[in-house]
Amino acid sequence: MIPSLYLNGRKIGPDQPPYIIAEMSANHNGSLLRAFKTIEMAKKAGADAIKMQSYTPDTLTLDFDTPDFQIKDGLWAGKTLYQLYKEAQTPFEWHKPLFDKARETGITLFSSPFDFTSVDLLEDLNAPAYKIASFEAIDLPLIAYVAKTGKPMIISTGMANLDEITHAVDTARSHGCKELILLHCISAYPAPASQCHLRTIADLSRRFNVISGLSDHTLGSTVSIAAVALGASVIEKHVTLSRNDPGPDAAFSLEPIELASLCKKTKIAWEALGKAGYEIKDTEKSNLQFRRSLYACKKIHKGENFTAQNIRSVRPGFGLAPKHYEVVLGAKASQNIEPGTALTWGMLRKEKNK
Repeated sequence: MIPSLYLNGRKIGPDQPPYIIAEMSANHNGSLLRAFKTIEMAKKAGADAIKMQSYTPDTLTLDFDTPDFQIKDGLWAGKTLYQLYKEAQTPFEWHKPLFDKARETGITLFSSPFDFTSVDLLEDLNAPAYKIASFEAIDLPLIAYVAKTGKPMIISTGMANLDEITHAVDTARSHGCKELILLHCISAYPAPASQCHLRTIADLSRRFNVISGLSDHTLGSTVSIAAVALGASVIEKHVTLSRNDPGPDAAFSLEPIELASLCKKTKIAWEALGKAGYEIKDTEKSNLQFRRSLYACKKIHKGENFTAQNIRSVRPGFGLAPKHYEVVLGAKASQNIEPGTALTWGMLRKEKNK
């Protein structure tokens, strides 16, 4: 049985509505006020948490413009790694105001740390959980350092093969992590739906006995909704106040109305899952009367045989079930029966086995 966990009082697991994480990432566009508004927007839209990233360009890369450090393809082509991370960083001095704002707003805030110093900063701010980004899933020393905090950990698995995921999970657990979530992820920006292979989500849960979910970089919310239908307990999705505003991640992020729709539709998808069963559902009971049953379609006199000409299987369902049709045929009527009368066992002179 897949274990559940609690994050700031919210239970997360297969028996709960999906936990929605709004990833702000770099979509604050260098404005603390915009970051505050994004927190407020995520709360209003119905997200359970908002996530940021904790790094400086110097903790992620080196300031070189040699070919190794240049981005040649995709949304960020033409930049060096250092330039991208300098533009996209959430300054460390913003972290406390952002945590204070989230608490004031009533939404959970946590972050992806990228080195030991960012973990230390987040610990000082009493971060409730940690997210390991896909690109850092192979950084076992970082995973071990985060695991030692004893906080819940979420690991994205983009680009990681099965051996690398296994090493990450084993490292987390062996260094004290008892509450672990794995997010299936395709590390492309945006990611094509055809390459998402969402059945991996359930496989992660079975293989590693963890809560699993999806870090979704596709356009729109269709893939996230499908993921919930396939068992995802957590959905992470990039968000922005407006895609018209410049920002490193804006092109594949959801706007406020879209985030609200995602929160609503993923919950509906989860509610629709229910459990396997064949009992009559409460909402169906009033329609039982409209199923077929056996009725007299002509006047039948006492002692007359029931025949295909004087009884029929029709709607509504107040008479004998159609499965008794062959039993009734050939029996004799115990009374006069008017057309349009629902047949009962008492109307047969010799009651047959039911």
